[in-house]
Amino acid sequence: QVQLVESGGGSVQAGESLRLSCAVSIRTGFMAWFRQVPGKEREFVAGIMWSASSTYYADSVKGRFTISRDNAKNTIFLQMNSLKPEDTAVYYCAARPWGSSASRYSRPSEFNYWGQGTQVTVSS
Repeated sequence: QVQLVESGGGSVQAGESLRLSCAVSIRTGFMAWFRQVPGKEREFVAGIMWSASSTYYADSVKGRFTISRDNAKNTIFLQMNSLKPEDTAVYYCAARPWGSSASRYSRPSEFNYWGQGTQVTVSS
């Protein structure tokens, strides 16, 4: 059983930055950040592998958000810069144990484990 615990959410003004963290009990293949607002589907934000340096992003956050990892601490991060009100959501960390390194998993159904979520609120 993989356990994920997010932290780092909060309330900021537009243009400011936040860094989210996700502590993982076991390093497992693929990690991603998703976000969700009430009444909408969970949306992919960024993805990374523990064993590779490649990362991938949703178009809406490309150039503003950066996903990274610290293998020694079993932790992944989401650095969010130039935040916009439309980034307001609950942010979730997700893990997928197995898959192809050539794939870019981005659908919620492709991930097996989830954190509890952390709220990010951006005001204008």
